[in-house]
Amino acid sequence: MNFICFDLEGPLSPQDNAYELMKLFPNGDRIFEVISRYDDLLTLEEREDYEPGDTLALIVPFLVLHNISEGDIASLASKASLTGGAEKLISWLQSKGWKVFCISTTYEQYAIRITHKLGIYAHNVACTPFPGDRLRLTLCKEDSTLLQQTEEDILTMHPFADDARIKQSLDYFFWEKLPTTNLGKVIKEVKPVGGRRKVAALNKFADKYDQPLSNWVVVGDSITDFRMLQAVEKAGGLAIAFNANEYALPYSTMSLASILLSDLTEVLEAWQKGHRSSVEKVVKVKGKIGGVGDRGYFHWLSGRKDIDKVIDIHKRIRRLVREEAGKLG
Repeated sequence: MNFICFDLEGPLSPQDNAYELMKLFPNGDRIFEVISRYDDLLTLEEREDYEPGDTLALIVPFLVLHNISEGDIASLASKASLTGGAEKLISWLQSKGWKVFCISTTYEQYAIRITHKLGIYAHNVACTPFPGDRLRLTLCKEDSTLLQQTEEDILTMHPFADDARIKQSLDYFFWEKLPTTNLGKVIKEVKPVGGRRKVAALNKFADKYDQPLSNWVVVGDSITDFRMLQAVEKAGGLAIAFNANEYALPYSTMSLASILLSDLTEVLEAWQKGHRSSVEKVVKVKGKIGGVGDRGYFHWLSGRKDIDKVIDIHKRIRRLVREEAGKLG
């Protein structure tokens, strides 16, 4: 039996759920872009007890302030599109007897609905619990005023250009001011499944089926996935970066940049036949041939040092497939 685990946003659905949720209120997109950049900065400095993807905890106060409900999340999921070729690939995998899993940083109200569309069983999905409706009950007038002031401050900042200011201002808000509020005390419960928590979720699935990570294929694309990709690559499994960014590519075994996820079919057939060595042969041949247009750019990355050209190709296809979400870390 073969085992594969996908990240959700990117590989299976092009949307960034949190970004789309934040767009439901005025200037929410701009606020999210600054907080997303702050998430990158915290991850890169390796802040203790912070995981990439904890953005989903950082945006909670603003979702609560603007009355975004669990129902709003479910509604977004019902409208969300799937990545090209995702349905075809998942259907093929299941027809060949693969066990298919998904580990996602996104909220459960979103993740469970999208994976259900693809026929991935809910008990094979790990994602972030979000008690949004209960959290809204804890918001008081003082908290609302603080959040409104913080929003005004955030709207004067720009990712990259104002990184130092973003870091200083949001450090103060999230780690000093917010924890003293009623809402701040409660949102500590929201623990997004990113970084080390993705690895923990993968190990839980692996233990359940008594399968070492060397027997797993994982597919990811961003900073929230790099530890999961790294763990599987190190174990001798197959870590695939799909339309990935510079935070995920260096930790992967191989990569594919394409508008269709189903372009992975031949690689996964090779894994079925001879695991990693068979995949390496197929990918190196495909890498020499090269991609065409917006499809089929394969690279064997394990042991490779110079990946600048690979990053450039992925950047182009990522923006094409993920549209606005492609510019986020």
